[in-house]
Amino acid sequence: MSEFIGFVQELLEKWGQVTARRMFGGHGLYHEGLMFAIVMDNRLYLKADAVNRPDFEALNLTPFTFPMKGKDVALSYWTAPDAIFDEPAEAVRWARSAWDAALRGHVAKAQTRERAKNRLKKRLEPTRAGG
Repeated sequence: MSEFIGFVQELLEKWGQVTARRMFGGHGLYHEGLMFAIVMDNRLYLKADAVNRPDFEALNLTPFTFPMKGKDVALSYWTAPDAIFDEPAEAVRWARSAWDAALRGHVAKAQTRERAKNRLKKRLEPTRAGG
């Protein structure tokens, strides 16, 4: 693991434990089981969604992109503002915002899975009743 990841973990230690797992040539950063950030090439990217994306856009920050099939693909992880590296309270505020975005995404996916499961169950019920 890079020194940079250790630095980020130390920066966020007042917020709580942050763990890192290798992924796709970088690392995912996790808090309470949810990935809220990625580190690629010693650069921190925080999870963004419709709720917190305006905060990133207001600072002219950009999403993490990678090339795929001749096009750049953007992920929902945006460059962290440089100011957070000098101010632990700001680092925690931005990390918490990213974690909240990850939680909203996790809840939305769970709700989508539950609705799909219920639709499937409803489709199968007439088959069972008639059979």
